[in-house]
Amino acid sequence: MILEGIITTRNADGGGINVSPMGPILPNGTMDHFLLRPFQTSRTYLNLKAHREGVLHVTDDVELIARAAIDRLETMPVMVAAHRVQCDALADACRWYEFQVTELDDSDERTTIHCTVVHENRVRDFFGFNRAKHAVLEAAILATRVHFLPIDEITIQLTQLRVLVEKTGGRQEHAAFDLLASYVAEHVEASES
Repeated sequence: MILEGIITTRNADGGGINVSPMGPILPNGTMDHFLLRPFQTSRTYLNLKAHREGVLHVTDDVELIARAAIDRLETMPVMVAAHRVQCDALADACRWYEFQVTELDDSDERTTIHCTVVHENRVRDFFGFNRAKHAVLEAAILATRVHFLPIDEITIQLTQLRVLVEKTGGRQEHAAFDLLASYVAEHVEASES
């Protein structure tokens, strides 16, 4: 099972925190350990290779996920110090899992990183299931793939997802979806120039 979330890691150079959406694989469906599969070009990979620890967040803040996915965080979210790892955690996540890397195999283009949870913290209840939130999550994943998926396929899927946002979304979901649609449109315009 893959759980979509946000990973925070300490930057490889030691300065600052990186916020990145990522879908860890939960081999046994529990949160005691998980696998990450970042590309070696990602900041998360570089940070985990250097520091070997971070924080996985379960959040229902789809606007944060959208902004982080396309590297459009205008301001960093409020952070608090983690308890057992040298990293910061999102103050407004539903819950977070501090982890340490136990194995890192970067022999393939997509690295396999085995992580063990060393501390768990609960902040607030999960909002609940909402079709618009899920549509924004899918749109964020599509937006991160504009460089290798056919743009026609992305556009068709975004059109279908927009219906769900318009029917069931609130301000946050509308803002996040509009941001992602603009990002994809900018990519299309740039590729046609």
